[in-house]
Amino acid sequence: MGNVGRGLTLAALLTGLVTGCGADDTGSDAASGASAKASAKTSGKVAKRGGSVGATGSACELPVSFDIAEFWKAEAVDTTEATAAGGDLAEFADLFARQGPVTMACEIDAKPAGKIGFLRVWTGKPGDADARSVLEAFVAAEPEASGAKYSTVEAGGLTGTEVEYVTTSKVMEESKTEHALAVTTSAGPVVLHLGGLDTDEHDAMLPAYELAKSTLRATAA
Repeated sequence: MGNVGRGLTLAALLTGLVTGCGADDTGSDAASGASAKASAKTSGKVAKRGGSVGATGSACELPVSFDIAEFWKAEAVDTTEATAAGGDLAEFADLFARQGPVTMACEIDAKPAGKIGFLRVWTGKPGDADARSVLEAFVAAEPEASGAKYSTVEAGGLTGTEVEYVTTSKVMEESKTEHALAVTTSAGPVVLHLGGLDTDEHDAMLPAYELAKSTLRATAA
């Protein structure tokens, strides 16, 4: 799932399918973003704040809220209409918007900041599963994932689990690093996932992920 929507957001794809319209070509955006590749590791650095998501009235209303990096654009992912349509459209929504026990709820696009990738938020139904088991199931649902390294994190009063792992594309014959973080709330589990076009692009976006992690907190009921 880390490769879903490299050039197009899932929200745009679903909208295009529901309305019967094709999505816009984003090749020029991708080309400009490719020039911004960073070769050095940026783990631990925090991006400049550009806004926040999660609270009522924000671009994505979620069980958690956090800050997003400057110029990144958030868009809610709603699969309700696609699922209700049934048939191939519902199958598409389930395939691309669900991973393990969680469903994609928000996409935060890095292209406006000159990078290629997304910080995605996935949410699940309330239950007894802890953050570690939710995250393990999320990674297990990615068939090309390997080398997962888990750790416990504290974020905004929430205790969660973080993972760094590698996905390998058999078609492209290359591997890339990905990060994800899971917490549980009274409204259900939440997973934040950072992918990217490749490892260099992923590393360049890590400060945005660190910003989200450092400002993560449960949304007030």
